[in-house]
Amino acid sequence: MKLLSVAVPCYNSAAYMNRAIETLLSGGDNMEIIIVNDGSKDDTEKIGLEYQKKYPDIVRVISQENGGHGEAVNTGLANATGLYFKVVDSDDWVSEKALSEVIKKLKELIADGNSPDLFLANYVYEKVGAKRKKVINYKWALPKNQIFTWDDIMHFRQSQNILMHSAIYRTKLLKDCGLKLPKHTFYVDNIFVYQPLPFVKTLYYMDVNLYRYFIGRSDQSVNEKVMISRIDQQIKVTKIMMESHNLLQIRCKKLRNYMIKYLSMMMVICSVFLIKEGSDESIAKKEELWNHLKGYNKWLYKRVRSHILGRSMNLPGKFGRRIVEVGYDVARKIYGFN
Repeated sequence: MKLLSVAVPCYNSAAYMNRAIETLLSGGDNMEIIIVNDGSKDDTEKIGLEYQKKYPDIVRVISQENGGHGEAVNTGLANATGLYFKVVDSDDWVSEKALSEVIKKLKELIADGNSPDLFLANYVYEKVGAKRKKVINYKWALPKNQIFTWDDIMHFRQSQNILMHSAIYRTKLLKDCGLKLPKHTFYVDNIFVYQPLPFVKTLYYMDVNLYRYFIGRSDQSVNEKVMISRIDQQIKVTKIMMESHNLLQIRCKKLRNYMIKYLSMMMVICSVFLIKEGSDESIAKKEELWNHLKGYNKWLYKRVRSHILGRSMNLPGKFGRRIVEVGYDVARKIYGFN
């Protein structure tokens, strides 16, 4: 059995997929690299097949009709045979040095009989034109270099969310918890990392900068204008997340609070971009989203709304909306996203 299966969702990725694959190949025979060609119309499949021919014991190419990022991840997971599973988008890459360290540590944990359900490492915003690269780590939030449980987690800052970039899940856990991402929907990476959390019993955090998250291209899904144009998909993902678990039933208070924090972030993202779009229709969508949460679970609505981020999203009138916009622009400069 392979140690680590990595799905690389590809859609018209010929111009940049090589970097992702080459850095993953540095993991050698420990790796299973599953290139999912999601209906590309360029040379994505051809490039993938060349890698498969050269590294038949490491690389597999699976071509399918276009189903979107989520369906490509679904396909990668369904075909994964490794003990652990990670997603690396085709325009991102990993640090070869950090990957070597992660593989070594996973082997040690497995040999000791302590392999965790969720292994975490840092990620880096590789933003176009930025001289300084923003590193998202989990110092002061997670214990380092030890197996721990949700009861052991500490204080998460606003920037310290567990994202797909930082997560390496046990493959069996993802399959057993019934993870299935929606087709033709952007931003499903949030569902990928959020839905399995209550099934995780043990974790391990290694303070290495593994994932290099490339942002700054004008056509990327995380580009601000693109996010505003696709706000309905962001809302769809947020509703799926809020309905994926009854958080009142989660016994661990620290995990429950973290999941409320994550959901608050999703509500904020939707609200900010609806406010920035500014039309009466968008403002009405914002109100509908908050009312949907209230109708689904009043307790959760109160918790999310009372969160510092939630309170700021519901300030009244044009002045309140302007405060939200200014706050978003400040946060973007500090944290380096978009």
